[in-house]
Amino acid sequence: MKRRTFVAVACAALMSMPGITFAQDYPARPISLLVPWSAGGGSDAVARILASGLEKELGTPVNVINRTGGNGVVGHQSIAMARPDGYTIGLITAEINMMHRQGLTDLTYDAYRPLALVNTDPASIHVADDSEFESANDIIEAIKAGETVRFSGSGQGSIWHLAMVGMLVRAGVDPADAIWVPSQGAAPAMQELAAGGVEVVVSSVPEAEAMVAAGEVETITLMADERDPNYPDLETLEEQVGVDWTVASSWRGIVAPAGIPEDVATTLESALKSIYESADYQDFMESRKFGLIWEDAAGLDAWLSEKETQFGEVMSAAGMTAE
Repeated sequence: MKRRTFVAVACAALMSMPGITFAQDYPARPISLLVPWSAGGGSDAVARILASGLEKELGTPVNVINRTGGNGVVGHQSIAMARPDGYTIGLITAEINMMHRQGLTDLTYDAYRPLALVNTDPASIHVADDSEFESANDIIEAIKAGETVRFSGSGQGSIWHLAMVGMLVRAGVDPADAIWVPSQGAAPAMQELAAGGVEVVVSSVPEAEAMVAAGEVETITLMADERDPNYPDLETLEEQVGVDWTVASSWRGIVAPAGIPEDVATTLESALKSIYESADYQDFMESRKFGLIWEDAAGLDAWLSEKETQFGEVMSAAGMTAE
């Protein structure tokens, strides 16, 4: 066989092999963006604006798929187990640094190829509009007095659960004296709050925005180092209780399964950076009051490593590990 013919045949064979993807041909079909949390919540909203941007950048449909269950395990696991060809990517959240410590899964962030960090928001406390609680101190004092106070916001052992536990520990209250009602995300937790099924929801401020605007929910505390300029009248936890507890913030990153071809990963990274810098994304995040942050693939990898250590220390101190 002549050399030129041999090379042509070999290239054709490589192109047809499963799992072999070349950036110049990527993407050749629709992409799935998996989200471990329910539709209507903050993670879902961020995923959908990113999907819209990716469609424009890459010229192919990008379908958001909500894979809920197992306190985030199902969705995070689905991303990690997907074929590493660039046609399934995912949005991961702070729970990836927490689930394995609770014995829910062996999955860690090492199962992913980081692409970008696009958002972070501090925890905040929300109550029904007609609630007797007007501050975090009211909630803490009620628990100390033996009242039944039910919290929700996401799954058992999630970032918002950690926010509640850390607040109570720092305030000298046994977290076992409060009740955590698991949910599949902030959106269903807010509905439960409005219906009277729980007394308190812990989530980001933007996740409560719609219910606050509807007059059904009130945000009373922000777990941050300082007040948010978007909500200048919202007091911090330290102002209300004298407790400095800001570790438990939510964040959202985009990843691919480990093993994705580097040229494809680079294409996705470039597209995500363009989306982040676009007016559409910036205006959307500002309108929803989501916190803006950008880290490239290397930055997200460093972020994940730092959170792994930080959350490990906090969770052990709060008795939230399976060990």
